[in-house]
Amino acid sequence: MPTHPSHKPGYFYTLYRQHRSTYNLQEHGLRSSASGMIVTMEHAGTHIDALCHQAFDMKLHDNILINNEIETPFGFNKLSVEKIQLIITRGVLLDVAGFKRLDHLPENYEITKQNLKNCAEIEKINVKRGDVVLVRTGYGKFWHNEDKYMKAAGVSLEASKWLADKSVFAVGIDNTAWDLLYARDRESGTTLPSHALLIVEKGIHIMEHLNIEKLATDKQYIFIFICLPLNLRGATGSPIRPIAIAIK
Repeated sequence: MPTHPSHKPGYFYTLYRQHRSTYNLQEHGLRSSASGMIVTMEHAGTHIDALCHQAFDMKLHDNILINNEIETPFGFNKLSVEKIQLIITRGVLLDVAGFKRLDHLPENYEITKQNLKNCAEIEKINVKRGDVVLVRTGYGKFWHNEDKYMKAAGVSLEASKWLADKSVFAVGIDNTAWDLLYARDRESGTTLPSHALLIVEKGIHIMEHLNIEKLATDKQYIFIFICLPLNLRGATGSPIRPIAIAIK
């Protein structure tokens, strides 16, 4: 699967225990079993970022200074992924590619605040406090074409500020980084500037690698959004399988 360079090698699974090695009529009768081992980065595949995932000037959200008590070899003691509440809230889709009448946005296109505002107006959506806002670039369909997928459009810092001012709970997107992959703030030089803004400054979670093509095809712009991150103690993120339930 496509993986952000910072999160290589991504995901590995091995079938450690196999039916062919556990089948034993005398010991188990006709029953046999198989089980495997998963080795993965928390940020491989569809996932959510915990608030300890990013820091700015060595400080986490809520001005928590990173030290040996906070950041340990066994994970974080503050703001880790098991602290995220179960997410059951209103979700909205801002289909920017669809708004522009494109199958997908141009490569490395930076989505502006005006793009999001215009999209919301056309879809008749008023982004509200506590919403989960999903942004569609159209690059989800290139999941099996890593070269193309890694050139996906991303959300500008200005557009992220607009969503943050709405006090949304979380944002999500069909690319690998929310920001443009190699985005850098012109003023501060900060890489992935929207990550620093949303996670560190505002305490807003980011979800990446979302499959939102069906929502766009059905023009389902408002829905019930359900996401249950795994309780991985001390982790900076969690694999997720989010669900959208249509509101009729």
